[in-house]
Parts: sequence; C-alpha cells; structure tokens
Amino acid sequence: MTGIEQLCLNCGLCCDSTLFADVELYVGDNAKRLKQLGLTLKQKTKSKLAFAQPCACFDGKLCGIYGDRPRRCRLFECGLLKRVGTGELSAGAALKKIAAAKQRAGKVRELLRSIGQRDGQMALTHRYAEAMSAPIDLSDDAAAERRGELMLAVNDLMTRLHRDFLR
Repeated sequence: MTGIEQLCLNCGLCCDSTLFADVELYVGDNAKRLKQLGLTLKQKTKSKLAFAQPCACFDGKLCGIYGDRPRRCRLFECGLLKRVGTGELSAGAALKKIAAAKQRAGKVRELLRSIGQRDGQMALTHRYAEAMSAPIDLSDDAAAERRGELMLAVNDLMTRLHRDFLR
C-alpha cells in the first residue's frame, strides 16, 4: 500500500462528523438505494437531501458502502490528500497531521462527555453548539473551567481542520 492510500484508512474525519455535520446528495445519487444501504436521508432544503454525520455506514476505518457511496463522497478530497497528491507534502507528514487532528477531536469529544453531552450520533459541531447553549452554573468552578477548556479545544481543532483539511 502506498503512502497516499494510507491517508483515508487512517483518517475518517470526513465521515465521523469532525469535518462535516451532514453530506448533501447530488442530483443523480440513488436516494432509494442509499436508504437501503443504511443511510438515513433527510430533506435539508426544498430540493436537497442529506444524510447526517457521523455516517451510519462508516465503521471507524472503512466505508461499508464504498462501491455505492454518494457522488459527493466519491469526489471529496481533503487538503492533505491534495497536497500529498501534488508532492507538496509527504504521506508521512500527512499521517502525522491526521493523528494530531484525531487527538484534538478526541479531546473535544472527551470534554463534551465531561460536561454531559454524550450523544455520539450527533455531529460534533451540533454537540458543541448544544453544550454551549446549555445554562451554566457560575458557582460551579469546575464546570466553568471545563467549558472554557472545551472552547479552547474546539478553537484549536477548527484552526487545524481549516488549515490542513479544508483548503
């Protein structure tokens, strides 16, 4: 397996809700077939269907419907994949960036759990928004500190994602 082939297998951030809250289908995607394969589709706008992240067909490493995946999934290439493909970045360096991003996403998830947001089926950004919109007891110093840690961890993660994966 070449270095570039290892990137997606070691990442999954585009499928586990770290990068995206949902994925819109393209015209021509077979919605009925995708439902049969396990995706729960929702009407995002009057004319657009989408499925929520984390993807129900992602097992943490592999796509369970890889051969039948939606067109948007087929076409997506993160910034790391593009830069490795052009030779701007080595596969080894990209794998280190993936590991760092996954570690930071794990820290965000851990902090969300610590303040009571445990819905792992909800997109990471939605979990964060829900947690931050909850009332805070200012007399609970530990809770306020965890909330502050969460804000910093999310900022760190989003900065890394935009720099490394979304450009």
